[in-house]
Amino acid sequence: MNSQIDFDLDKAVRKVKDFPKKGILFYDVTGIFTNPVVFKRVVDKATQIYKDKKIDSILAVESRGFLFAAPISYNLGVPLALARKAGKLPGETIQESYKLEYGVATLEVHIEDIKKGSRVLIIDDLIATGGTLKACANMVEKLGAVVAGIFGVIGLPFLKYADVLKDYEITSLINYDSE
Repeated sequence: MNSQIDFDLDKAVRKVKDFPKKGILFYDVTGIFTNPVVFKRVVDKATQIYKDKKIDSILAVESRGFLFAAPISYNLGVPLALARKAGKLPGETIQESYKLEYGVATLEVHIEDIKKGSRVLIIDDLIATGGTLKACANMVEKLGAVVAGIFGVIGLPFLKYADVLKDYEITSLINYDSE
């Protein structure tokens, strides 16, 4: 494990063995939300990282990504778009499907929320295999915008997300290098 921050984020991340199935170690971010000091530091650190990166908007991934992206969007003074599960957004959307361990999932974004030529930061709570974030990046690019970066509070590089997201700048505040 390594950390890119000046506070002990690791203590706020719960590690739950055998969830959601036997053999998996689940990294639970809910401990960050129940600790206002740590949550504020996470948001402040992300804001600091991106304040000079010319971000035009943020795309947040359902659902825990919303919780981190909203205050970061507010701090940066940029619009916040939502990547939601299929069928949850009214109006005209773009969709992208991606593989899961046991099937396929689809995310969608309101077309009008991503402006052509804009620089979009994609935010989620955790970067694992990269499939969800790659689907989001594909939608951003199909709408004529640029992925300005991908941010996750937690990174699991041992799952090789860097291979899937090799075309993008990836930032995480804490990395866990093995299960």
